[in-house]
Amino acid sequence: MATRTVRLVFLPPGTRARVVNIDTGCRLRTRLMQMGITPGAVLEVVDNTRGPIIVRVRGVTIALGRGMASRILVEPF
Repeated sequence: MATRTVRLVFLPPGTRARVVNIDTGCRLRTRLMQMGITPGAVLEVVDNTRGPIIVRVRGVTIALGRGMASRILVEPF
């Protein structure tokens, strides 16, 4: 069965997904990992209407800019 990965920026509110990869350079990858967004982490999109994308990961709610969110590959479930 093939996995379906998408960019975090395209998920609607209420969607849960597992982080598959962070497609960026070392600095941003480190910053995201410090916030708890690591490969294998489960997150939930709280708001994705406009402006920053609000996600909940590891019990913490985080606002991510759309540029950052477009670098995060996830597998919705």
